[in-house]
Amino acid sequence: MAAGDTPPLVEALQERAGEDKLIACADAFALARELGVPLADVGRACDELGIKVMQCQLGCF
Repeated sequence: MAAGDTPPLVEALQERAGEDKLIACADAFALARELGVPLADVGRACDELGIKVMQCQLGCF
């Protein structure tokens, strides 16, 4: 993938998760809504990027 070709979801997750690689569940839900992508895609991208979901609204994480 060439520079500048980073998918918007990956770029947004990396920005929100920061160096700690943590994202709140509510932020993941909001990101899915903002980008118009399925929540499952956000979860899959988090797994692939090594980003941990915290403060899960469902108690899953």
